[in-house]
Amino acid sequence: MKSVRKGLRAGDIEKDTYERLACADCEEALATENDPDQVGKVRVCPECGTEWKEVG
Repeated sequence: MKSVRKGLRAGDIEKDTYERLACADCEEALATENDPDQVGKVRVCPECGTEWKEVG
């Protein structure tokens, strides 16, 4: 699982004009999975299931 920053740099994730994250392959907005036992969030593409970790 890559971080969101690495995904943005690699072109796997794109931001729209409202700073929302979207999967570059599927062009779907990323959903957020928040596990209270872990630090950070996991951003998931609902179409292809790819995950990125977001810290902070």
